[in-house]
Amino acid sequence: MALAEVTGTRSPRVADRVLAARPTILVVVAWVVSRTILLGTASATAHDAGYRLVDVLGQWDVKHFATIAAQGYLPDPQEMAFFLGLPLLMRAGMVLGLDPVWTGVLVSLVGSALAAWALVRIGGPWAAVFWLFAPTAIFTAVGYTEALFCAAAFWAWERARADHWAQAAVLAGLASTLRVSGVFLVGALALLALTWPAARHRRLGERIRAALVRGAWLLVPIAVVGAYAVHLWMLTGSWTAWFSAQEAGWQRTMTLPWESVRATLEAVRPGGYADQNGWGTMFRLELVAFAVGLLTTGWMLRRRRWAEAGWVGVQVLAFSLSPWLMSVNRAVLLWFPTWVILGEVAERPGPGRTNRRILLAGWGMVSAVTMVWWARTFALGRWAS
Repeated sequence: MALAEVTGTRSPRVADRVLAARPTILVVVAWVVSRTILLGTASATAHDAGYRLVDVLGQWDVKHFATIAAQGYLPDPQEMAFFLGLPLLMRAGMVLGLDPVWTGVLVSLVGSALAAWALVRIGGPWAAVFWLFAPTAIFTAVGYTEALFCAAAFWAWERARADHWAQAAVLAGLASTLRVSGVFLVGALALLALTWPAARHRRLGERIRAALVRGAWLLVPIAVVGAYAVHLWMLTGSWTAWFSAQEAGWQRTMTLPWESVRATLEAVRPGGYADQNGWGTMFRLELVAFAVGLLTTGWMLRRRRWAEAGWVGVQVLAFSLSPWLMSVNRAVLLWFPTWVILGEVAERPGPGRTNRRILLAGWGMVSAVTMVWWARTFALGRWAS
C-alpha cells in the first residue's frame, strides 16, 4: 500500500493537479453563476411584466440582427450599420428551426465562455471573473455581437502574443465579420507586431522587416472588412453606406472630442433633455465608461504596453467623435486590458495584497448588483446603451 494511502495524504502530483485546476474551476463557476443570474433576471422580468421570455431577450439591436437574418438588408438604412456575421449564424439557426433570438442567446453563451478562456490565458483567472460579472454583461448573454467578438478578438490577441500570426489573422478575420471594431483590432495587432518584445533590441530596419512579415497576415481581416464594404456598395452604390447608416439611425456625425464630452455633460444636467427622458443615468454611466477607457490607456502607456494602449485608446477616440458619448458602456467589454489590470491587481504579491483583494471584492459585489440592474433595464426595453 502506498504511503499516501496509509497516511491519508495526497501525493504531490495529485496535489499539484488540484491546485492547477483551481483557476479553471473558479472561472467555470463564475461563468455558470453569471449566466444563470443574467438569464434568471430576464426570466423574472418577463414573468413580472407579463411578457414572453423570447420578447424580453429580443430587445433593441437583437431585432435588427433577427430582421437581417430573416430578410436581408432592407431599404431601411439603419440595417446596414450591422455586420453580417451574427445574422448569418441566426440564419443558420432558422434553417434548423430555431428562433433567431434563441440562436443569439446560444452563440453568446458559447462566445462568453471562449472569451473568458482567452482572458485566463492573457491576464489570469481573475481577469476572466471580473469580465464575466461586468456591469454590462447582459450583452454577452443575448443576441448581440459582444460575446462572439470578444471570443475571436481575445483569442486573436492571445495567438499573436504566442507568435502564431496565421491563427491570429484568421481569428481577427472572424472578429471583423461581426462589428467595425475589427478595424481597430487590426490596427492594434499591427502595433503589437511593430513593438514585438523579441525585436525590441534589434536595429530599426530589422524590427520593421520582422513587423512586416507578421503584419502581412493582417491582410486577412482587412480583406474581410473590404468585402463587407463591397457588399454594401453593391446594394446601395455608395462606398459610405455604413457611415450613412450610423448617421441615419444614431445621428453619429463627426464631432470634436471636447464638444462630444461637453454635450454629454450638458445633456445629463438636472432637468436636461436626457434627464427628462429617463436617459440621464445611462449617459452618466457613459461618462464613467469613457473615464475608464482614458485611465486604462494611461495605465498601459505608463507601462509601455503600446499595443494594448492603442487598442483601447483608438476606441475611446472614436467614441468621442460623435455628438454624444454613446455605446461606450458596452465597449468596455471589448477592452481586455481593463480586465487584465483588475486581474493583475488582484494577484499582485507583496504588502497590501489583502486590502487590495477586499477592495476588489467590494467592487465585484457592486458590479454584480449593477449587472442585475442593467439586465432588468434591458429586459424591460428601456435604453441600456
